[in-house]
Amino acid sequence: MQIKNPILPGFNSDPSIIRVEDTYYIATSTFEWFPGVRIHASQDLVHWNLVTNVLDTVKLVDMKGNPSSGGIWAPDLSYADGKFWLIYTDVKITDGAFKDMKNYLTTAEQIEGPWSAPTLVNGVGFDASMFHDEDGRKYLVQQTWDHREYHHPFDGITLTEFDVETMKLKPATARTIFEGTAVKLVEGPHLYKLNGEYFLFAAEGGTIFTHQEVVARSKSLDAKSFVVEPDGPFLTNFDTPNSYLQKQGHGALVNTPGGEWYYASLTARPWNHDNESATDPRGWSTLGRETSLQKVYWDEQGWPRVEGGHGGKTFVDAPKDAIETEAPADHSQHDDFVSEKLDLNWNTLRVPFTEKMGTTGNGSLKLIGQGSLANPFDLSLIARRWQAFYFDAETKVKFDPYSYQAMAGLTNYYNHSHWSWIFVTKNDEGAPVIEIGENKGGLRNGSYSSYFKDDAPIIPVGTEWVRFKTEVRKESYTYLYAFDDGDWIETGITLDAAVLSDDYVVREYGGFFTGAYVGLAAVDYSGYDSTAEFDFFDYKELGDYLEADGSFSWRAAETRYF
Repeated sequence: MQIKNPILPGFNSDPSIIRVEDTYYIATSTFEWFPGVRIHASQDLVHWNLVTNVLDTVKLVDMKGNPSSGGIWAPDLSYADGKFWLIYTDVKITDGAFKDMKNYLTTAEQIEGPWSAPTLVNGVGFDASMFHDEDGRKYLVQQTWDHREYHHPFDGITLTEFDVETMKLKPATARTIFEGTAVKLVEGPHLYKLNGEYFLFAAEGGTIFTHQEVVARSKSLDAKSFVVEPDGPFLTNFDTPNSYLQKQGHGALVNTPGGEWYYASLTARPWNHDNESATDPRGWSTLGRETSLQKVYWDEQGWPRVEGGHGGKTFVDAPKDAIETEAPADHSQHDDFVSEKLDLNWNTLRVPFTEKMGTTGNGSLKLIGQGSLANPFDLSLIARRWQAFYFDAETKVKFDPYSYQAMAGLTNYYNHSHWSWIFVTKNDEGAPVIEIGENKGGLRNGSYSSYFKDDAPIIPVGTEWVRFKTEVRKESYTYLYAFDDGDWIETGITLDAAVLSDDYVVREYGGFFTGAYVGLAAVDYSGYDSTAEFDFFDYKELGDYLEADGSFSWRAAETRYF
């Protein structure tokens, strides 16, 4: 078998990988999306299944009002003393000099839970991880934040001993063990002890196209005792602009029962418009930051190296002792809303799906209109990740709005300021109509456009259901609609998919770290609780590549250009 990268397509970033006996687990970041922390499992490193979302109650995480791309950053999963340990960060501020955050610890005997009530650890910095030393001691290893304008905000990697008896840190033991290289922005630390030495893996360069992973080692955990790997960095795509995989860096190391080594890293697969340079801009990563897996060997000096060079490879040999794992062929999803609990693939923003948002079960989803798609507090939206460059998504909605202030339909969404949707609403004459709206960010997040305006298609009298469909075609996407069981009607409106990418948003607002979603939403900012009923949702992946004959496939290449 061969591993095909990325192993977790679509927004699955900052992977923390471990092995417990013959099963591998990966925890990934979820930011403002709820539930927090996705965990995938595999026994062959090739095929992966989503097995749980850890932070599934407000007791474990309350993100109401969190900024976009705040929330759960870089969880760390470990296993020791017969249980799983999860460290996670809830970031409350993303812009400006401060990054107010809280680091929490929760544990469970089984990966599916139940997970313990969270223990507040500290707020020194984000990207915290737990290191379980051979002598039984435990340490928190973390990026350290410095708000002072005359210091660099990424103030090295801090190590602090953790007292298991009190479940608290020992602040007096805190020391900086690594300041990073001249690249700066050192973060994402993971510490390992191998053959009597401590190895620190850390990310640098920011999680953009300058991203990289470095390795340092030391015989002790003394302050500033770590020496950087020569001829590094360990992993980067900064100097491999033609590589299919980009942005590789932040991640974690794992070994197999047979003694082979692998490194799980975030990655991205940017594309370019036909009229753009392939290197500037390097591209638009609409699927967000994904997870890749590279094979690692140890050189004669005992340093870890990536097989094939520090740019990594698209295709990687699977472990010799891999146990073949059953998993779906792709990430297509059909939901008739029979269950009273949402499927694991569905996410809401910041808070869980409750009766305030609506209900699901008995063959329908009901969403009660609340705030607009720009609202970080009260929003009735469920959505799932884009996980292929080419896909169709479809739904059927029944909705009787009071006015133009009530809307319900199908959305492609990145964050509060970058989204579009097709929806049912009412015009000024009181007739139900179809409209397409798009928000592209810009000054004060306010560049909203209505595409049909006064020419919005009127829904015929007697129509019970309106069907909506989006066709995503890598660089662009469009919307279609139909009445009851009638034929699809094209809107003639093609939207730029780049608007729904980290790379587009970061040009305006600093760091953004998620990816595009497709989903269902109901808005009624008049406060009259207009309720929409959705009959089903269908997400059908077509592939990642457009062939010469116009068909779609899952063909992959070692380079971005083919």
